[in-house]
Amino acid sequence: MAKRPRQQARKGMSKAPKGVAIYHDMKVYENFERCAQRIFECVRMAQQQSPGAPRTLFLDIQGHRNSLGGYDADALELMKEFGVGFLLQFLTELSTPLIRVRNNGRQRDDLPDVLTIDYPDDGSEYGYDAAKLGLRPREKNPADRRSKPTLKAITAYLGMDEPACLVCWGTKVERAHVVPDKLGGSLDVRNFALLCPTHHAEAPDVADAESFWAWVDYAELRDSPDKWRDAPEELQEWLRERGVRIGSPPREEQSFFSAVKRELKSLYGWGDDDFGSVAWEELMEEFHAVLDSATGRHFAVEKKVSTYAWAYDVARRRVAGEAGPGQGVAARLPTP
Repeated sequence: MAKRPRQQARKGMSKAPKGVAIYHDMKVYENFERCAQRIFECVRMAQQQSPGAPRTLFLDIQGHRNSLGGYDADALELMKEFGVGFLLQFLTELSTPLIRVRNNGRQRDDLPDVLTIDYPDDGSEYGYDAAKLGLRPREKNPADRRSKPTLKAITAYLGMDEPACLVCWGTKVERAHVVPDKLGGSLDVRNFALLCPTHHAEAPDVADAESFWAWVDYAELRDSPDKWRDAPEELQEWLRERGVRIGSPPREEQSFFSAVKRELKSLYGWGDDDFGSVAWEELMEEFHAVLDSATGRHFAVEKKVSTYAWAYDVARRRVAGEAGPGQGVAARLPTP
């Protein structure tokens, strides 16, 4: 009889919340800004759905290597300044390829609703300088190669087990230059992506590496349902039960400029006001200057939607006097 009150009391006690494991693989096409925002959203969702539950973030890195084989600036900034310096206070534990660290204090549950990423006022250059139209590769010190890297070497750099298209996972792949050689791109393995023939033919031919990777990121999100077309039927059924769409619907036939307009809205964040914010004659003059000096032709294709969309965005920023960071540009967090 003496045990019954303690048993009843134990039943009335609130159970400790279960821990939440959060995993993110920083893709080669994600830069610091895009990756930090996505991880932030995952942690914020975990905080909202399981308040008080211990949170552990597991972070992997795909690609993002420097000339010495270590991690590049974006990956280091994500792991150190963003992960350890800012996000750890809202986690119980953080695990990255370089460091695994526990929060020695109490996990905070007051993560802000919005992540604000500022750029330092220190004269640094981040992203494509729309005023200069110079070559902007991602690899700052490319290897002095005289031949293209092999599929095996590119696959290893991308952190993949087998060669596959970064957009649709198709296994018939081609070596795609990030910055075309005719625009000054190197033969460094970091200047290559693996794309299927269809997505290779759609990818932009521009002198800005980050805009190429931003397009791959956009196309991967747009065409992600196609990844599951060849999956086993039982896996497809499991995905459908969880709301995952299998296969993208056929794209509507559009005029060339309508397709460019759609990409400007989806990838570069243009609103309807942006299309009328500058004089059309002035915009077109800048557009052709950008097109002639910082874009190329690939597969004998004179016009590509992705190349024209990039050129229009840079032209608009030139007209507006905006030479600073744009879509797909690595930003830097303020000190918390």
